[in-house]
Amino acid sequence: MSHTVREKTKLLARVRRLKGQLEAVERALEVETPCGDILQLLSSIRGALNGLTGEVMEDHLREHVLHAESDAERSRAVDELSAVLRTYVR
Repeated sequence: MSHTVREKTKLLARVRRLKGQLEAVERALEVETPCGDILQLLSSIRGALNGLTGEVMEDHLREHVLHAESDAERSRAVDELSAVLRTYVR
């Protein structure tokens, strides 16, 4: 069973919190909230998204690299994470 399946409830809760934070930005823009407050909301979203991304990446490393069943699976997992990291750091 994949780590995202095992951690599904926790991960979905984090995604739902992110969705709520994005909706808060939308509401703030609709009521013309000062930009400093909106920037703070956006900063919180970025931190939450980075935290979620880091958690999934760490679990990916542990399950698919560290505990891979074969060298081929390990290599595939490294390639997947490398591709994600290239787009993540752009």
